Amino acid sequence: MTHEDAGHYAKKHQGIKIDENIKQELLKNSEQIKDSKEKKISCPIVHSIAKKLSITPIQAGIQSDLLELRLSYCQLGLFGWEPLGKLIDKKKPIPDTLEKELKKTIKDNRTTCAECWEIARKLKIKKLDVASACEKKGIKIKKCQLGAF
Repeated sequence: MTHEDAGHYAKKHQGIKIDENIKQELLKNSEQIKDSKEKKISCPIVHSIAKKLSITPIQAGIQSDLLELRLSYCQLGLFGWEPLGKLIDKKKPIPDTLEKELKKTIKDNRTTCAECWEIARKLKIKKLDVASACEKKGIKIKKCQLGAF
């Protein structure tokens, strides 16, 4: 969604209903955005709620959208890090092992959030390091596990 769509996340999910159990967990763990009527919830918290409730991250992300919760603190450092912006470090050298693993996942100069997480897990490095390598190489990360991008 674009910046102009902020606060209108539910429009992406016509016909899907709010699950009361998930709603309670999400709202309990959300916070008010300063000087705004909007609420936000962090990527790590939404993932932990999904795990706790035995649902998929995308199910939790859809419910967050239905509740008009703005996602913050992307674990790949791509968005939600006010006032810092992206946390990507394009100057960081890319180890050969990381470059090799990234090449395995690239299709049409894109990879996915889940593939970046898997590379980080496999190489025992930070997710942010994988995202930084993608940014440096011009690889777009698509298909957020929570549905944000």
